[in-house]
Amino acid sequence: MVGRGGRVSGGDVAAQKALNATAPRIPHLMRRISGLFAPHKAALVMTVVLVLIGAALSVIPPLLTQRAFDDGLFPPNGTPNMPVLISIVSAMIVVYVTSALLGVWQTYLTASVGNKVMGALRVRLFSHLQSMELSFFTKTKTGIIQSRLQNDVGGVASVLTNTVSSVLGNTVTVIAAFVAMLLLNWQLTIIAVILMPILVIAQRRVGQVRARIATKTQESLSDMTAITQETLSVSGILLSKSFNRQATEVARYDDENQNQIRLQVSQSMSGQWFFAMVNVFLSSIPAIVYLIAGWLVLGGATNISAGTIVAFTTVQARLLFPLLGLMRVALDLQTSGALFARIFEYLDLKPAIADRPGAVPVDTTRDLGRVEFDHVTFRYPDARPGERATLDDVSFVIEPGEFAAFVGPSGAGKTTVSYLIPRFYDATAGRIVFGDTELRDLQQESLVSHIGVVSQETYLFHATIAENLRYARPDATQAQIEAAARQANIHETIAGFPDGYETIVGERGYRLSGGEKQRIAIARVLLKNPEVLILDEATSALDSISERIVQAALDTASRGRTTIAIAHRLSTIVAADVIFVIDHGHVVERGTHRELMDAGGVYARLYAEQIQGSAPVVLD
Repeated sequence: MVGRGGRVSGGDVAAQKALNATAPRIPHLMRRISGLFAPHKAALVMTVVLVLIGAALSVIPPLLTQRAFDDGLFPPNGTPNMPVLISIVSAMIVVYVTSALLGVWQTYLTASVGNKVMGALRVRLFSHLQSMELSFFTKTKTGIIQSRLQNDVGGVASVLTNTVSSVLGNTVTVIAAFVAMLLLNWQLTIIAVILMPILVIAQRRVGQVRARIATKTQESLSDMTAITQETLSVSGILLSKSFNRQATEVARYDDENQNQIRLQVSQSMSGQWFFAMVNVFLSSIPAIVYLIAGWLVLGGATNISAGTIVAFTTVQARLLFPLLGLMRVALDLQTSGALFARIFEYLDLKPAIADRPGAVPVDTTRDLGRVEFDHVTFRYPDARPGERATLDDVSFVIEPGEFAAFVGPSGAGKTTVSYLIPRFYDATAGRIVFGDTELRDLQQESLVSHIGVVSQETYLFHATIAENLRYARPDATQAQIEAAARQANIHETIAGFPDGYETIVGERGYRLSGGEKQRIAIARVLLKNPEVLILDEATSALDSISERIVQAALDTASRGRTTIAIAHRLSTIVAADVIFVIDHGHVVERGTHRELMDAGGVYARLYAEQIQGSAPVVLD
């Protein structure tokens, strides 16, 4: 399976190479990667030293084995020399213990540095994504963003813990083992080196066969995971129960499960005959060495002893796996570079909405709550060339403390107004003024701190009611939370729950009704206590009873602050100080409810159709 994060499960080399080729080209990539590890120079140097020492130590035991046989067990006089044997065995034990301790230390250093770099990179990327404008998230799949954070960043930890140590360790081990073999006997070394490539090629063929099956197995696991996520989520369970399709979903899961079983069996059995042949071949190399050694001894060779043969076969066995590891190094390095490139691609994204140099905080002493659109035109970033502007030359002023409503047909541009005021998007042309300062000259954080938004789609975290409310104000006391809940007409309802404010609301608030979720959202905004309140069709999805309760909460929330309501039901805004009618991106009418009804224009027609029941118009 090709992971979204840029690694291919199961080790399919061809698929991994193809995926690596799609990685973006980042200038000075290696320099930037090195910069990530710069704070850990001391640990990296120590890691390299430990790897080199450990690899060098790995070839000492075979050499000691030769001495143990030739000088300790079977010396020329035929009687074992116990003092020599004890000293050699002691030295071997010291080498083994030292290697083990160095290995533990090396593992700690590599794991520590790799995960610290990974953790810092993940937080850095998450922080950068938080600064991106709203349009980035509307045009980018959530799964892709999650993949950069989880799979790509998670994969880079192996650069240090696996790839770097593998390159150093295997290289030194191969060189040291080869030198040791030459020191033991150069004739036997030639024989072993000639046979070794055959074994390496055989092992690689087996790995490719198993990789293909492993890839299919991972694809099947991915399908099973997708089925689980779709059907066992709250929405999926509601859907399957609503249409009585539980049996169908079980059958679909069982079909994929049977496929997974077949693949697992195939993976276990794949290449077993091949492995058997490889094992025979691997076992035959020492036997061939024994045979060649016998011929050499019969031919008069005097430098081949029993200790030499035992030590030589031991070193030769240590040569295989480092060679196989080095064959994979090039692909691992390429994969690591591709992962870093995808991460840096996101880190190099420039937020379209950012503070100008010299941006100032909102002046809380002057006209706070005043909002002005001055000949504002706006097109969404992904709009097609020549497409009509969502807002076209729109001008209006909302004075501090006013209740202003925006109404109009679906797609007229009402919600876009609510996006522009907190600067989720920047106007294409014209000016938007908050207080007495243009939005682009204000610090974003300061601007948003004075604006509260209640939308139609209420989002609650899978946490307690109190935690959801404190999202607006982390330092709020229980008394302040309860006061906000009372203003939102939700305190009595919460108090009636067995766990009160510690009630878990469930995924996206599924344990609560629509009206309860909406009132909690209103309480959350009230806890923030903004000077400007934006209500984006906050009651359009509610039944009439819930709507009346929520509307009462909204009336309370709007007192004493500038309120901008995007209206779905016109009956909810008849008391507004000013109503702006938007149609095809233009403000076509403005005035009070009575003035607009008397004018007999678009608003009067919409009101008559909706309130008096003649072919009701749905206003989104």
